[in-house]
Amino acid sequence: MAWHARLDLDYSLEAGRSVARHQHSGPLRILQSLYPEGDAICHNILVHPPGGLVGGDTLDLRIHAQAGAHGLITTPGATRFYRSSGDTALQRAHIALDADARLEWLPLESICYSGCLGENRLQMTLAPGAELLGWDITALGLPAAELPFEKGVFCQHMEVVGVWLERARIQASDNLLLNSPLGLAGHRCLGTLFFVAGSKLDRQRRQRALDLACDVLGGHDLKATSGATSPDGQVVLVRVLSPVVEPAADLLRQVRAAWRQHLWNCTDSAPRIWST
Repeated sequence: MAWHARLDLDYSLEAGRSVARHQHSGPLRILQSLYPEGDAICHNILVHPPGGLVGGDTLDLRIHAQAGAHGLITTPGATRFYRSSGDTALQRAHIALDADARLEWLPLESICYSGCLGENRLQMTLAPGAELLGWDITALGLPAAELPFEKGVFCQHMEVVGVWLERARIQASDNLLLNSPLGLAGHRCLGTLFFVAGSKLDRQRRQRALDLACDVLGGHDLKATSGATSPDGQVVLVRVLSPVVEPAADLLRQVRAAWRQHLWNCTDSAPRIWST
């Protein structure tokens, strides 16, 4: 039986405290709000109790942050797209930020099991003055467990409405894409970190974000398969390829910490669940 789950999550700023309110249907919810950095930033852990998606499953997330609120969302583990008998498994997230709101979208990796038919969609809408720091990490198969991505298709869609759009269709049988130097070059983890603003970034601030990213990349073991770019005045990106998840996630966490400190004047406060 297919699971259809929805979560509506709304952040508001109330007397200096970012407060999360939510409604859900099906097996998708958040745990208790946490404030390890004080009242201004609300940390939440997104939980999907079944632990993965099979063909026909749909997870639908609607996240909204009101003016001045700051939310941080992560997950306790990977999102797993399991083998399908023919139907597509879909995870769809829409994030809308009002003026001067901030959000950190930091789910752990998505794992594409061999035989999966999966789709992961992220759409972001930002009002002027709003800013979002997030990432997408995708793992193809489980190389360390000798479970390669030999069959199946995984589609990705990342979009800042009216500003930036990326789509990918990764098919296990596409040897040119997966193994060519012009494609993934044999790597099985790909990650993208993005800093997005609702209006054009000041040129110096935009360049500062690129410089900070390059400083981290230059000293990392994955410097040869990573890079920083700014495809639009509202978007700064870091991309990385890696054989497995852990080194890619380490690199993106380091850049995230640098951006957080220098662009938002926030400390490097990693969610506690990442170290458990």
